[in-house]
Amino acid sequence: MYIESEKKNVAKSQKETFEFLKKVENFEKLMPESIEKFELLSEESFLFQLKGMPAIKLKLDNTEANHLVVLAAASDKLPFTLRGEIEEKGENASEVQLIFEGEFNSMMAMMIKNPIKKFITTLSENLETI
Repeated sequence: MYIESEKKNVAKSQKETFEFLKKVENFEKLMPESIEKFELLSEESFLFQLKGMPAIKLKLDNTEANHLVVLAAASDKLPFTLRGEIEEKGENASEVQLIFEGEFNSMMAMMIKNPIKKFITTLSENLETI
């Protein structure tokens, strides 16, 4: 399954946006209102739970300085990654696109596609306000 958000403008430099996304505790600020739980597990991992969904643990998996932040699921039950791709748009402006990629059986994919799409959209919209 592949889901990408619209590209969103952020009123921060590419480096500032990268530093924000690289700190996993900042994802709490991006979460939708329907969040029931957010727990920082380490400097590189956190757990979150949305209403009606199981808790999901994400860990910082990979970064490319000022351009890319990749979070990966810490469980094999739901194997997926969430990438944040950051482009410079000026001295104090950048553009971010979130990309969700996961391998699920067709039944699971059908059940989670819309909630995941809504989740990714909310995260990207909240990026505009950081």
